[in-house]
Amino acid sequence: MLMNYYRRINRERIQFDFIVHREEEGHYDQEILDLGGRIYRMPSIRPGQYRTYFTKLESFFHEHQYVIVHSHINENSAFILKIAKEAGVPCRIAHSHLSDLAIDYKFPFRIYARRVLKNQPTTYFACSKRAGEWLFGKEIATKDIKVLHNAVDVNKFAYDPLKRKNKREELGVQGKYVIGHIGRFNRQKNHKFLIEVFKKVYQCNQHAVLVLVGDGSLKNNIVEKVRRAGIEEAVFFLGVRDDIPDLMLAFDLFLFPSLFEGLPVVLIEAQAAGLRCVVSDAITKQVNVTNRIDFFPLSRSPSQWSEHLLSVTGGHKDMSEQLRENQYDTYSMVDWLTGYYLAEANRQSV
Repeated sequence: MLMNYYRRINRERIQFDFIVHREEEGHYDQEILDLGGRIYRMPSIRPGQYRTYFTKLESFFHEHQYVIVHSHINENSAFILKIAKEAGVPCRIAHSHLSDLAIDYKFPFRIYARRVLKNQPTTYFACSKRAGEWLFGKEIATKDIKVLHNAVDVNKFAYDPLKRKNKREELGVQGKYVIGHIGRFNRQKNHKFLIEVFKKVYQCNQHAVLVLVGDGSLKNNIVEKVRRAGIEEAVFFLGVRDDIPDLMLAFDLFLFPSLFEGLPVVLIEAQAAGLRCVVSDAITKQVNVTNRIDFFPLSRSPSQWSEHLLSVTGGHKDMSEQLRENQYDTYSMVDWLTGYYLAEANRQSV
């Protein structure tokens, strides 16, 4: 989402710098540098090293002066914005991208972070009203939240039968019914359940294939699950890709059974490609901009999901105008974001 905006914002007037929380090179690092941005690496935010993190963050804001800090790390924005506030940063934006939390060893710290967050931002952003309510509470979400849509470049995803044909030939899936999924291999994306669903689909339709795009800590576990299920010939692991628009055109159906989300940009991309999508009922209904999304309960069994998938008519349909009308096209939303940033910067200079 950030890169969609960063590529199109007027960088002569506004420049993005990025704080990231990993040492290894990220997928967009070189592109950011080419666009004039800077990348600063911090240690990960985790219990046991908070003090070290805060010390480094304090030093960072002492050395670098910013008018706007826009934090996208959900409840952990509390720590970024607290230090930014103490450093005198006048505009501090907390941006919610999720609508739930995983229950793990970090859960108590995350609850604590949400409480700390309360008095740190000057502005509250969210990808959807539901995501805003989850992180900031209903009172703030009702009166103070600004919804910034996870917009995409609609033109890039426009249906093109030649691109579809070429990409399907490249993947070797001509004549197949291609079910696609794009997402990191983590608990949130629910890959284990996804594989169980597809196994049932494949038992009924030997022409079905599943294409998985992405990487993550659980990928090896899912590869092994596919092997044990005996469906290796029907499941493609493509890793991280830079040809998402063409892959969307190659799919016949998009499957997305996440346990929780904010408003996933990948579902906006799927709709921009005109794809029919079957997604979990844990995802906000606001994402259904084109009426091409079917919500199906996570409480249903893999067999019931399979039956539903097999009953859905896939294929593509031009949805570009619906996305533009609902302000999910990057070109219209980047103008709004530019205006907001410049107004804040000008207000501070008066």
